[in-house]
Amino acid sequence: MGVTVEVHRVYRYPFEQVVASYLRKYPSPMEKHVTAVETVEEKTDSSTGIIYRRRIAKCQNVIPEILRKVSVLKVPDIYMEEESWLNMQKRNMAMKTHCLTWTQYASLSEESVFRESSENPNCCCRIPFITQHFASFRAAPGSCSLSRRGGCRARRCLPDAEGCT
Repeated sequence: MGVTVEVHRVYRYPFEQVVASYLRKYPSPMEKHVTAVETVEEKTDSSTGIIYRRRIAKCQNVIPEILRKVSVLKVPDIYMEEESWLNMQKRNMAMKTHCLTWTQYASLSEESVFRESSENPNCCCRIPFITQHFASFRAAPGSCSLSRRGGCRARRCLPDAEGCT
């Protein structure tokens, strides 16, 4: 079962600064659960100028110990894949992130679009159009099924704008 939530957030910083901040936000002392991020692919489309990046994030497993009694949940790290398409001509960046761990049991994803504000070019809008995904673990025969709320709890790297629309 999935739930889609749309949130519109405006930052009082230019598009380039917001995008650069999001691309370098991990690892950070403010978010200790993300321990490493590696760019595994980066290429620029020569005809459109769109920069494609694929990165893998290594995160500490934050599932409570009581649930780690289930052997499949007893892993030290969780891996996330992030893909981004940066189009400087159109001044937007699309991002898709999904979990690579436990894909045979559950799915978790987030998609966001960053774009320059049409009302104020000195501001940047972020529109996450899938921010939380409720994942149902597919149970093996003879076991119980378990549902848990999933989602990325990344801290905002820039404050929200005041007076920007």
